Parts: sequence; structure tokens; C-alpha cells
Amino acid sequence: MSPTEIAEVLFAVFAVLLLLGAPIMVALGIAAMAVFILQGTDLGVLIQMASSSLSSFPLMALPCFILAGALMECAGISKRLVKIAENIVGPTPGGLAVSTALACVFFGAISGSGPATTAAVGMLMIPAMTRKGYSPGYAAAATATAGGVGIIIPPSIPMVIYGVAGQQSISKMFMAGIIPGVMIALGLSLTHMFLCRAHRNGEHSWSLSKLFASLKEGFWAITAPVIILGGIYAGIFTPTEAAVVAIFYTLFVGFFIHKEIKFKAIKRSLETTTWLSGRVLIIVFTAYAFGRVLTEYRIPIEIANWILNYTNNVYVVWALVVTFLIFIGMFMETLAIILLVTPVLLPVMQAFGVDPTHFGVILVCCCGIGFSTPPLGENMFVASGIANEPLERVAMKAIPLVCVNLSVVFLLVVFPQLVLWLPELIGN
Repeated sequence: MSPTEIAEVLFAVFAVLLLLGAPIMVALGIAAMAVFILQGTDLGVLIQMASSSLSSFPLMALPCFILAGALMECAGISKRLVKIAENIVGPTPGGLAVSTALACVFFGAISGSGPATTAAVGMLMIPAMTRKGYSPGYAAAATATAGGVGIIIPPSIPMVIYGVAGQQSISKMFMAGIIPGVMIALGLSLTHMFLCRAHRNGEHSWSLSKLFASLKEGFWAITAPVIILGGIYAGIFTPTEAAVVAIFYTLFVGFFIHKEIKFKAIKRSLETTTWLSGRVLIIVFTAYAFGRVLTEYRIPIEIANWILNYTNNVYVVWALVVTFLIFIGMFMETLAIILLVTPVLLPVMQAFGVDPTHFGVILVCCCGIGFSTPPLGENMFVASGIANEPLERVAMKAIPLVCVNLSVVFLLVVFPQLVLWLPELIGN
């Protein structure tokens, strides 16, 4: 069979299974198996693939970051980060909405997860915003869209997965995510200030003494990202080791500093970690098999050549790629998207001269938008559940905020140095 015929079989089987409602991991695995059977390849090779795909050292960071994020809420870290954010913003118009965006940056710099950031910040901020006169739909939309920053600000679980799938430096990806994450948070904050410019009642008053008091109370909370990221960039430990450090740091703060963590909460965090890690690792294996077929039969090169027949303008290609990523982000979960599109699109973008780190950050930013776009948008479900508000109403309120995120993504596409400047600076 030619590479074109193999690609047709691979994607046709995958698409049909998805339309029939099969889980993404089943669709990926059976599509790869179909090609192996047609090519006469021994299916026992799948066992070898499972072993090699799941024995990656960087992949060990995944369950550790998930556990660290789950422990932080019960350790009292998240509520202290929210209080710091509120005291920084003060009486700014739309101050509570701006505080939500800022708190998501703080919590995302520890948890690395969009839904975890949305849940931790939303449990505190959505009821507070509702009490102060914000509509429940807007409060939920503000939290859901800001929660997407949790996977862009390092450390980031999706960036770990991209680093493994695309064989890229995870430390470099972490560094590249800082400026885009701050830009999105700043864009959301300015939008809140404009949309809520008449909303001043009930916002927190600002004073230097209150700010210092919240910083003092939350010292151990804001020190966490400094230790985790500082240790990575100083070369003290790897991103994988940093994930383990984050767990022990959280336990130390929860038991001996805040004294709020309970053994029942630890058990609940372990259950959450086991469920999420198992689900992701199965997708990693089947996506690895799917990607192996793509690589062996040079399908990404065929796709690149097909695109080159129509255009050699990199910005046109970027527009198509971003549109595609936003579209599939409405229907697929983030880690599945990264594992699926990385082996397909990364070689294509490299053929157009795009830096792999630049592409990875754009990919993760688009996945962050996917958290806020129905029907799958995980952050939307989390936030609407907390606010007890219909998903449709939350989605309508989120439209201008999603547009802001999309505008930042296109800025990052046009000006790649916004992504690459910091990694290059540190690298030099």
C-alpha cells in the first residue's frame, strides 16, 4: 500500500469510530491495528510500543503534577492565592473578575492543569462575584476562560505531554509559556475592566497594609512556583523531579505551616490522581501506536507536500492550523489533541520553518481556548456546575473573552519572538 492509501485507511477508521461514539483511545488504537493487519505486521509489536511509550522518564511528571495540584486546594494554598490577587487588584472596575484572572495565573503556576485551576479558583471566586452583583453566567465565564491560563503558565501538564510526544525540551517549553500566559491574563483583565467599567460596588478596597498582610499570610503559597520553576531553570532538578518536589512541598506546607490538610483529603487526592493518570496513560499508548504508523509511512511529509501544492505562505498555513485546532478543541480533550496532532502537524510546520517550541506553545494556547468552547469545554462544565448556571448561558457570556484569547494566539503567531525570546535569553 502507498502512504496515501495507508493515510486514507488510518484516518477513515479513526473518523468512523469517533462518529460511532468510540472513546478516543479506542479509535486511535484500532485505527493503528487496522493498518498493521493490512500490512501483515505482527500485532505483538503493540505490546512493545506500550512498554516503550509508558517508560519515558519525563512522563513520570504527569501523575506527580496532577497529585500536587489536587493536594494544593486541601492544603489551603489556593484560597491564600485568591486573597493575594484580590488585594493586588483592589477597587479596580470589575475588580473581582480581574482578581479571578490573576488568581488563575498564580494557581496555574503550581497546578499545571486547566480544570484544576478552574475548580480551585472558581469554588472561591464564583460565589464571591455572585454576592457582589455579577451575573452567575459572567462569573462562571470569567473563571472558565481564565482557567485556561493554567495550562500555559508553567509548569504545564500539556507541555509535558507535548515535550514527550514531540521530543522537545520540557524546560524550554515551560519558559516559552510565561509571556503568552501573562499576555492572555492581561488581555482578559483589560476586557473585564471594560465590560464591568460601571461595576464598582462591593469591590475590595486597596491599602498597602492589606496587601502586605495577604502576602505574609500567603508567603508559602507564592513561594511554591518560585521553588519549582527556579529549581528547574537553575539546573537543580529536572521537570520530572520538580513535580515530586511540588508534592512534598505541598504536604509540608499543608501539615506543618497551614495545618489544614487532612488524611481524608489526601486519600481523595490520590483517587483523583489515579483516575486521571490512568486515563491519560492509556491514550498515550494508543496515540504512540497511531503516531508510529504516521512516522513509518512518512504521512506528515505527504501532508506537507499536499499543502505546499496550494500555498507556501506560512501565515496561511498558520491560519488553517489554528482554525483546525480550535475546531477539534470543541470536541476532544486537550491531551488527546496534543498526542494526536503533534506527530502529524509538527513535521509539517517544521517544513515551513516554524520553531518546534513556537508551534508547541500555540498548540497549548489553542487547547486552552478549547477548555472554554462547548460542547466538550471542561472548564465550562466545572464553572457552570459551581455557579449552578446552564452551560449555554455561560458559553454566551464567554464569547468576548474567548475572542480575546484568540487575538493573543494570532499575535503570538505573527510575532514568534514573544514566545522564543525568553527561552533564547535563558539558553544564552
